[in-house]
Amino acid sequence: MVPGKINYNDRKIRVSAVRYVNAYPFIFGLTESGFYRKIILETDHPAECAAKLAAGRVDIGLIPIAALPMLKEYHIITDFCLGAYGKVKTVLLLSNCPFEEIKTINLDYRSLSSVTLARILAKNFWNREYVWVNTTEGFDFTDIGEEHAAVLIGDQCFELEKKFRYKTDLAEEWCKFSGLPFAFACWTANRNIDKSFLSDFNNSLRTGVNNIPAVVEKFGNAGLISGDDLMKYLTVNIDYDLNEDKRKAIDLFLELMKKL
Repeated sequence: MVPGKINYNDRKIRVSAVRYVNAYPFIFGLTESGFYRKIILETDHPAECAAKLAAGRVDIGLIPIAALPMLKEYHIITDFCLGAYGKVKTVLLLSNCPFEEIKTINLDYRSLSSVTLARILAKNFWNREYVWVNTTEGFDFTDIGEEHAAVLIGDQCFELEKKFRYKTDLAEEWCKFSGLPFAFACWTANRNIDKSFLSDFNNSLRTGVNNIPAVVEKFGNAGLISGDDLMKYLTVNIDYDLNEDKRKAIDLFLELMKKL
């Protein structure tokens, strides 16, 4: 075995997946293909996925792209990501004042890519300066000041956006700024992994991505979004293909992130 390389047959590989609705196709693929029996599968919020991978507590994570520089070594290992070509609906800047009046932005502690995206847009597209406030678990995003806004990610957006008067979709803003889609998270390993494992893993993910109607049928009543709304979200708002445009977007994002 190559030093530092995990052999598919030596032990079960540990995988951390995002626990949000947008990862349903991946979870479906891993379970329906039976591949989950060959791994130790955990689900976490995005920042925790990244922390586990960086600490070596898992071998593979569906991690925010902003976390890639945190890793001593990283390998993007599949053909799939969590991306968008416009409005994504689950990465929002929410406020009770018009966009132009926002002075302070509270950043979702569960996020790495999206909160960094807000900073990149502020500097390079909106040309505005803000007071940035990091939050922790238990922070009440609905109880913020009149000139405050909040960057929120994930399933909670479907519920909490109704409590605010104004919203800005950050994926849509990125597309306007860059002319590129956005990739929020990608499947990443912290070391070399056996090629046969990677092939099987990739194929199991494809099982879910290529069968969205079955995903909706299985998970349609499991979260804050269901039925036709879930189908539209998974097929219109989320784009799973880690194509060349999204790879260009990742490179641009990381370049701009260094300049913050």
